[in-house]
Amino acid sequence: MKYRTRTYYTDSQKALMWERWKQGWTLHQIGKLFDRAHTSVQGILGASGGIPPAERHRAEVALTLAEREEISRAVVAGQSIRTVAALLGRAASTVSREIKRNGGQECYRASQADQAAWDRGHRPKICKLAQNRTLAGIVTEKLRRLWSPEQIAGWLKHTYPRESHRVSHETIYRSLFIQARGALKKELLQHLRRTRGMRRSRQYTQKTETHGKIVGAVSISERPAAVEDRAVPGHWEGDLLFGGRSSQIATLVERQTRYVMLVKVASNDTATVVNALIKNARKLPQELYKSLTWDRGHEMAGHKRFTLATDIQVYFCDPRSPWQRGSNENTNGLLRQYLPKGIDISSYSQAKLNAVARQLNERPRKTLGYQTPAEMFSQSVALTG
Repeated sequence: MKYRTRTYYTDSQKALMWERWKQGWTLHQIGKLFDRAHTSVQGILGASGGIPPAERHRAEVALTLAEREEISRAVVAGQSIRTVAALLGRAASTVSREIKRNGGQECYRASQADQAAWDRGHRPKICKLAQNRTLAGIVTEKLRRLWSPEQIAGWLKHTYPRESHRVSHETIYRSLFIQARGALKKELLQHLRRTRGMRRSRQYTQKTETHGKIVGAVSISERPAAVEDRAVPGHWEGDLLFGGRSSQIATLVERQTRYVMLVKVASNDTATVVNALIKNARKLPQELYKSLTWDRGHEMAGHKRFTLATDIQVYFCDPRSPWQRGSNENTNGLLRQYLPKGIDISSYSQAKLNAVARQLNERPRKTLGYQTPAEMFSQSVALTG
């Protein structure tokens, strides 16, 4: 019979492990650093949900090791508690409790008492969501509606004036990833935008795709300043979101209001995509659809025909720079909560896609002061009427 041996790491190794994790290293890369299996690294990081534990330190009013050694010597010398307290500048009750909780005068040892005090101090603070079950219920309901923790926290602050009904997004994340807190059920992790079981660093990098050259493409560098600073509505970002079995939809996001439109497309050839985008563009007044910024995907090779039919100028991001249409990239990530990778999107009707877009447009957004894209876009529509 084979027995699994437990892998131990020193404090310095754990500190290095957390440092690399925050830098965006993978479990496998960190494991190779120590010549250990990645599962042993996952055991250390996973215990706190991938969230680095707060650095511990002693309170300024706590007894120090030097003071405990003075107490130990005084006990051996037979000095009274009041004499020791006066020597240390401490209350007699403080010295008395210290001796009693560590074996009494006959058994008191400074180093053992100091370590015991350090161990006793390692008590996790009760989470606000564990204390306030009503608040936890509200958070749970919003998570099931696919709201992000940041959206929930912002909405609570916007909606409830009382501090008791507010909670930070970081507390929500910690309650989800650190199950020992006992506040939110682990099953709610599946409702997050990214369903991994551990928190990843912002430094974690994703691979980017390369695309072919687009003939006659107008660079994003030529886009007017009014588009760049989101001063006026009517400027959109777009891309294709792919599913299983070669299915795809076009996703469009208005830069100022973050309003989303989803367009059903039968295939990703440029004729089909451009035809679908032309049909969709005609649903909006010209004032609310002035430009479109797209990635370097070859599905927009027919961009000149789109512009001729709609009078909407198309701008293209620089190669391998999808971040230049960040609103659309962020929205595509949110859409994966409704349209997971691998799902056959071709079965979705335009009406069903509209329903998905409606749900997303009714979610509060931090960048909008926790108003919803639907509210902001409705205001824009009213101004054009």
